[in-house]
Amino acid sequence: MAPQVGQLSDVTFKPVTHCIFDMDGLLLDSEKYYSVAMNEVTSRYGKPFNWDTKVKMMGTKSMEGAKIAVQMLDLPITPQEFLNQVDQEYPKVFPQVQFLPGVERLLQHLNANDIPCAVASSSKRLTFEMKTKKYGDKFVPGKGYFHHIVLASNDPDVKRSKPFPDTFLVAKDRFGDKPDASSCLAFEDSVAGTIAGCRAGMQTIMIPDERLEVEPVYKSEPDFAPTQILRSMEDFRPELFGLPPFPAEA
Repeated sequence: MAPQVGQLSDVTFKPVTHCIFDMDGLLLDSEKYYSVAMNEVTSRYGKPFNWDTKVKMMGTKSMEGAKIAVQMLDLPITPQEFLNQVDQEYPKVFPQVQFLPGVERLLQHLNANDIPCAVASSSKRLTFEMKTKKYGDKFVPGKGYFHHIVLASNDPDVKRSKPFPDTFLVAKDRFGDKPDASSCLAFEDSVAGTIAGCRAGMQTIMIPDERLEVEPVYKSEPDFAPTQILRSMEDFRPELFGLPPFPAEA
């Protein structure tokens, strides 16, 4: 039976040794700020930025997302012009980005137990830096929570964006010990990203936006097969995947 949001499964999950995280909407609450910035641009042309458009764009590289926005909203500008205008809005909103509930607790726990972690994001380098600057070394590879960070929009090794598996496979291959995909646990919030994790051969935890209806996706996307769907990172139980359990609360 396909897992539903918030459902605890009786399935025995496979042990993993590495964790790979999407970033926007999964680690950070940046998705809502993307929406604010894009709505500022699309509203100039009398087209509010809506949820249907956002769902299609989530997880894609910047240019691919821009093409979707221009087409779905019938904007009288090119995708590059859309990107240029949105880029001017990002510095106004991204400094407000925060970690989502349960995220830092998990990252600190994995680091304390020497579980290698990476980021596999579709973000551009410029926006990544805007969102993470205030966190100091936490997003600096080798110094903070992550062994390395893959930003698909600027990474020449990522040929195809999510829902293709390339972003996760590149992230997997950059761990020093070259783990098998089956030893990696992927974390995602978007449909495209979840499909990418599944296609990469990884168990995939999905933590979707509460507005996303999951049931129709199973019917329309045959490669959409999340291992578990959670309401929040606070609900993740690492011991189910052979990872050290959280210490007991004092």
